[in-house]
Amino acid sequence: MKDSLIRLHNISKSFGNTLVLDELELDIRENEFLTLLGPSGCGKTTTLRIIGGFEMPDTGQVIFDGRDITNVPANQRNLNTVFQKYALFQHMNVEENISFGLKIRGKSRNYIRDKISYALKLVNLEGYEKRKPSSLSGGQQQRIAIARAIVNEPRVLLLDEPLGALDLKLRQDMQYELMRLKEELGITFVYVTHDQEEALTMSDTVVVMNQGYIQQMGSPEDIYNEPENAFVADFIGDSNILDGIMIEDRLVEILGVRFDCVDTGFGRNRPVDVVIRPEDVVLKEPGVGNLDGEVTSVIFKGVHYEMDVMAAGYEWLVHSTFCYPVGTKVSISVIPFNIQIMNKPESEDEKAVTFDD
Repeated sequence: MKDSLIRLHNISKSFGNTLVLDELELDIRENEFLTLLGPSGCGKTTTLRIIGGFEMPDTGQVIFDGRDITNVPANQRNLNTVFQKYALFQHMNVEENISFGLKIRGKSRNYIRDKISYALKLVNLEGYEKRKPSSLSGGQQQRIAIARAIVNEPRVLLLDEPLGALDLKLRQDMQYELMRLKEELGITFVYVTHDQEEALTMSDTVVVMNQGYIQQMGSPEDIYNEPENAFVADFIGDSNILDGIMIEDRLVEILGVRFDCVDTGFGRNRPVDVVIRPEDVVLKEPGVGNLDGEVTSVIFKGVHYEMDVMAAGYEWLVHSTFCYPVGTKVSISVIPFNIQIMNKPESEDEKAVTFDD
C-alpha cells in the first residue's frame, strides 16, 4: 500500500508457549482512525504495543514512514500512547502532567506555556491548570492524558482501551471528543477496543482480530453489512447464524426451507453458514412468509422491540419497531439481499474465510 504510514510485515509474537500473533500483515494510512477490535486475548493490545515499541516481535518488521523502526526504542518513535489507566502523576498538577514530556525534551518555558494552553483548549479543560488529577472526574483525567500526548505533536496517537473505565454516558461523550480531536489534529489514531459500538462509531477502518489473526478489515459499514465469516458476524452486532445448504447460485436452504438470496459461486448442495441480522427479519401474518412461528419473548429497547420467535426449531432474534406480544403467531420473511452466505471454516482457529463473489 503506497500511502501507508505504518506497515506491520510478517509480525509474529509468542509469550511462552502461547502464540499471540501469527505472521500479521497490516497497513495503516496517514490521518486514518483505525481500530483494532476483538475479544480478550485476540492479540490487539500486543499489536498496539509492538507499534509503540513496548514489545518486540519475534519475527517481522515495523515500518514507519518507509523506515524500519522494529528495534527503535519507544521514546524515539514519533508517536504517543494513551492508556486505559491514564498513568497521570498524582503528585503533579494538570499543567505539570502535560508539560512533563516537553521539559524532558528541553523545550523553552514560553513554548511549554503555549502548548499547555493549546492542549487544554483542544480537550475543553481551560482553567484546570492548577488542579490535581485526584480532583478530576474520570473523563477529565482521560482528557488530561490525551492532552499530555498531543502536546508532543506525534504523527500517531495509540489508544489502548482508553474509555474502558468510564460509565456509558461519559464513554459516549468521549467517543465524539476523540473523533473531533482526530479531525482537528490531522494525525493518525490507532485505537484498541473490545467494544463493537465504539469501533463502528469512531473508525475509518475496523480490523477484527481473533486468535492472532486478522479476520476482516474494512469500513464499519462493510464489516457490519458484509461479514466475511461467522466469527465476524457474531462478534459485530447481533446475528442469526444458521446452518444452510447452498442449493445453487442465489438459492439457499435454511431449516428445510428454501430462501432466495443474491450470493453466487459456492457450488451446488454445499454446506454454508447463513447470517441474517435481526433488523432484517420481517414478521408477517402466518402463512405469508417463509417460515411460520410464534413470538416467545419481547423486550422494549427504546428505539425498537427485541423479540424471540421460535420457528422450525430455531429461536430467531428479531428487531422491529412494531410489537408482537408473546404468543402471537407470525411468519418470518427476509429479502434476498439481506441474506449473507459464507463458507464454513475448516477449523476453529482458521484464518479469515475467503470466498468467491
